[in-house]
Amino acid sequence: MDRHELRVERIVKALKEREGDAPLTLKKKTVSHVVPKPGDKKYTDDQLDISDFDEILAIDPVNRLCVAEPGVTFEKLVHETLKYQLVPAEVSELKTITIGGAVAGCSIESMSYRFGGFHDTCLEYQVVTAKGEVLVCTPDNEHRLIFQMMHGTFGTLGIITRLTFRLIPAKPFVRVTYHKFRNLEDYKAAILSHYEKEDLDFMDGIIHSPGEYVLSAGEFVDAAPYTHKYDWARIYYLSTAKRKEDYLKTADYFFRYNKGVTNVHPKSLPLRVLFGRFTNSNVTLKLARVFRKVLPSRLIPVTVDTFIPLSRMTEFMDWYVEEVGHFPLWCVPYRIVHRYEWLSDEFLSQVKDDLFLDIALYGMRRADPGHYYEIIEKKLTRIGAIKTLISTNLYTEDEFWAIWNKPNFERVKRITDPDNIFRGLYDKTCLAARGLEKKAPAGR
Repeated sequence: MDRHELRVERIVKALKEREGDAPLTLKKKTVSHVVPKPGDKKYTDDQLDISDFDEILAIDPVNRLCVAEPGVTFEKLVHETLKYQLVPAEVSELKTITIGGAVAGCSIESMSYRFGGFHDTCLEYQVVTAKGEVLVCTPDNEHRLIFQMMHGTFGTLGIITRLTFRLIPAKPFVRVTYHKFRNLEDYKAAILSHYEKEDLDFMDGIIHSPGEYVLSAGEFVDAAPYTHKYDWARIYYLSTAKRKEDYLKTADYFFRYNKGVTNVHPKSLPLRVLFGRFTNSNVTLKLARVFRKVLPSRLIPVTVDTFIPLSRMTEFMDWYVEEVGHFPLWCVPYRIVHRYEWLSDEFLSQVKDDLFLDIALYGMRRADPGHYYEIIEKKLTRIGAIKTLISTNLYTEDEFWAIWNKPNFERVKRITDPDNIFRGLYDKTCLAARGLEKKAPAGR
């Protein structure tokens, strides 16, 4: 904790001594897990180095709590908490996703059908404002709106420097059973049944095609007759179509998608034997960052994480098959445990479901990617669905703030970043990410 406080003092001092209101980007140790955007203006921003905020500060096995800094990766976190037969209540699928990034970017995974997203398992954030003020934010103290608004706002409201979150009991192995379905209605019924019963530790799936649905049902177990790893020649999402069951060590289960979810490369067995050990999502993103200035935009595949109310899933899929038609898709059931303050009242008035499905489209290559981003955004709006902001976002400002909560965002912004050095949420995710600037009002 002493080392942590020294690190906090360092960035507080840097922020208080900073002059002007030029945009500021945080320099981190790990690569960002958003879709590469070569023209993103963050690459020309001033930088504040927070790369040393990567320590686990405390693990309390009695009360099942962990205190850690935002740069701690899920790989490190799982390794340390498993020593106490505990794990976080939500573990992101890629080893180098950080816990701070999981909050800022709305991370979910296969325990989300029970616990919601990673933010929903958090109890406290230490937040440093743009003016260098240190705030302790919880769901029920005077900074409760700041606590809730740090979720899903991509670092535009301040810097999380410490997180406290819940842990759950774990066992050494996970047994996964693969249930196969030929139509969407049976698939939805199975998901809803497990959701209502809460009879699984883990639930996600792969939609291989409009006639091939796989539900991966996972349970902690004490022993395993064999174990598989998916860190070299084997590709996990392909195995779900072929196998009836599987056993993995618990850490290997959490990171079974680390080579990519449905966008694994190379796919051929000979090439995976030769190069599969060295390729993963982290390497791909690092290369995209290094070569961003010469990376043709056509090489960046369409990537979208959508959140569909279960009751509108059939309507969405009927439309999707006709208008987009890319498969496979990743399916992650997601319990809405809190009516998020960062969503607008207008949007929340449409939300009747407690269960959403994260339908993730990864690795689609089309000649006109902008067309697909646009039609997906418009369809989601029509059915009361949403997407994350990790990829290309083409919303107009009015469309954007019909979904995200502008009054709450501005209320917190006045407290934590009055000079807007971290940019606005629309500006950062819809404009600056595409290399655009917000137009000044007429007469200025």
